[in-house]
Amino acid sequence: MTANHRGYFSTIKDTLMAYAVEVVYERKKGLIASVLRVFLLVLSWIFEGIVRLRLWLYHNRLFRDTPLGCKVVVVGNLTVGGTGKTPVVMKMAQVLARRGRKVAILSRGYKGSSDSMPKRFWRWLTQGQRPEPLVVSDGKKVLAGPAEAGDEPFMLATNLVADGVVVVVDRDRVEGGRFALRRFGVDTILLDDGLQYLPLRGQINLLLVDSFDPFGNGKLLPRGILREPIQNLSRASYIFVTKSSGPPAPELVAKLRKYNPTAEIIACAHSPKELVEIDGPQRLPLSFLDGKRVASFSGIATPERFEDTLRKQGAILVSNRRFLDHHSFSDEDLDEVLEAALRTKAEVIVTTEKDAVRLQARFRPPLPLMYVRLEVDILGDAEGFNAAVERICLSASNSRS
Repeated sequence: MTANHRGYFSTIKDTLMAYAVEVVYERKKGLIASVLRVFLLVLSWIFEGIVRLRLWLYHNRLFRDTPLGCKVVVVGNLTVGGTGKTPVVMKMAQVLARRGRKVAILSRGYKGSSDSMPKRFWRWLTQGQRPEPLVVSDGKKVLAGPAEAGDEPFMLATNLVADGVVVVVDRDRVEGGRFALRRFGVDTILLDDGLQYLPLRGQINLLLVDSFDPFGNGKLLPRGILREPIQNLSRASYIFVTKSSGPPAPELVAKLRKYNPTAEIIACAHSPKELVEIDGPQRLPLSFLDGKRVASFSGIATPERFEDTLRKQGAILVSNRRFLDHHSFSDEDLDEVLEAALRTKAEVIVTTEKDAVRLQARFRPPLPLMYVRLEVDILGDAEGFNAAVERICLSASNSRS
C-alpha cells in the first residue's frame, strides 16, 4: 500500500471516528444519527454485561489477580480520555522518587510498538520466546522514542529521567512488573491507566474524575464514554477531581459520595506553567502570548480546553486545527498546519506537550514552534494528597504484599 493510499484510508477513518464522537455527544441530528445512537446503545448493553461479568469473576476469585513483591499504586479512571491522567502520574512519581522510593511506571503504551495479538499467536504457533518488555527509560536515560513507546510513556520518561524513575511498556503488565522488579529492583510501581487491568493486584487505587465532564451521558462504551459503571467508584482509595478551578461542585461530591462514602476527594488543577520551544532552548512565560497571533493545533481528547488556555493568556487564535486523540501526524497534516499559519500571518505555532512528542523531526517551520507545559496543583486539601503519598511511602519492610 502506497503512502497516498495510507493517507486516504487514515482520513476516512478519522472522519468516521469524528462523526461517531459527534453522535455520542448528541451534536449530530437526523435519522442516520438517531439510528446509529440506538445501535450504539445496544452495543453498550452488551459491553456492560461483559464488564460486569469480568469484575464479578475477579471479585469472587474465579479469575485470580497476581500480587507483586512491592507496592503497586493504580492510577486510572472510569471514562475514556480527557481526565489529565499523565500530569498526575508524573507528579506522583516525582514526589515518591524524591522521598526515597525506587519508582517504576508501568504502561501498556498507545500506538507504539507492542506485543500484539497476531505476534502472540505467531509466537504460540512457532513456540517462540516472549520478548522482554520495552524499557522507555532506565532512570538514567531515555532509551525509546514516541513511535516505539507511545507518546505518553515517552513524555513521562523524558520528564522523569532526572528523578531516576523507570518507565516500562508491556501489554502484559504482570510480566512488565516482574521485569521491573528483577531488572531495576524497584519498590514502588505506578500502574498507569490501570483501573481496568484486573490481573495485577494493586494496594491503592487513585481514580481520576474530570470536573467538567465527569461521566459523560452516564452510558458505557460505545454509546457513552464510561469504561465501567459509575457504581465502580467504590473501588477508589482516593478520588482526584481534575482540571478544577476550586472545590468540586456539591452535586459532583454528592454523586461521588453516593457510590464511595469513604475515599479522600482531592481537587487538583492542571495549570499551564510556561511555553517551551520544541527542539530549542527557549522557555518563555505564558505572558509571551498576550496579543500574539497564534496558530494552534492539537490531537487530544478535549482540545477546546487547550484553546481556552491560549485565549486566557491573551492569544489571538488566527488558525486552529483539531485532530483526534493520539493522532499520528502525517506530512500532509503538518503541511496544512503550516500553510494555515502562514496564510493567517501567525507569529507563533503552539501545540500541547503530548502532541509535541509526536511531531516528526522534519516539521521545523519558519515560525517559533512551542508547546504549553502543564503541571498539577493540589487545591484546598493539599493534606489529602500528602496523606496519600505518606501512605505509599511506607518503609520498605512494610511495603511488601
